[in-house]
Amino acid sequence: MSTLVDLARNPLKDRLASGAVVASMSLRIMRSHEIGRIAASAGFDTLYVDLEHSVLSLETTALLCHAAREAGVVPLVRLPAVDASLIGRVLDGGAMGLILPHLENASQARAAVDAALYPPRGSRSVGTGQPLLHYQSFPAAQACRALNDAVFIVVMVESASGLAAADAMAAVEGVDMLFVGSGDLGAELGWQADDDEVVAAAFAKVLAAAKRHGKFVGAGGVTNRPQLMRRLLDMGVQYFSVGTDMSFMMAGAVQQLSVVRQAARLPIGSRL
Repeated sequence: MSTLVDLARNPLKDRLASGAVVASMSLRIMRSHEIGRIAASAGFDTLYVDLEHSVLSLETTALLCHAAREAGVVPLVRLPAVDASLIGRVLDGGAMGLILPHLENASQARAAVDAALYPPRGSRSVGTGQPLLHYQSFPAAQACRALNDAVFIVVMVESASGLAAADAMAAVEGVDMLFVGSGDLGAELGWQADDDEVVAAAFAKVLAAAKRHGKFVGAGGVTNRPQLMRRLLDMGVQYFSVGTDMSFMMAGAVQQLSVVRQAARLPIGSRL
């Protein structure tokens, strides 16, 4: 029988602490357990179920988290907002961490941490039969301590206000990573497709805040810009969200269909 420490261990935390770069995919349309094994076979370290940009249910979210973890991929969930009741249910369903969008100050970050952690570090309600512990029974105080240590809490920086508060949010105990959402942040700040210098400057500010407080930094919306991504890697970004299940399926379909079009000498985009 596995020990409590072994069951609760979060490999994502271990990989980031070792200095490794990790790749994540997000799930918006997949509802089947096979995606966990597909993500593992493709080489992803982690995935997150995106409840901000999908209509996936909590039941489906739990299934996807279970399947990912059994395949060796760390399951996270991106929530639509900081909601204590939803945070508890998602974690009880098997998520090993949370991605919290649109946070703009330290008080919001503290509220998220409080909802995600058991007493005495937070106020999460204690429930039995935790999937992350394989439903085994352990002394409550020990189990809560181990689960608190395992949960991975990510604060997204997606606005000018969030960028200004990066240092304050990084200082919140329990926050593990600042995740720059380049899409929303760039839309608010008016970034253009070739604004690498401006984007890098924003990341530099977040990286400096994270370094001061011993936190990690992640990036979304940059993997279609390889030169910028290489620069961010050199600057110290370790976590990259590389795409959604929907975008991967569309890209694969377009690529395969183009082979047929080329063989048939049909213009790209035309119907067969």
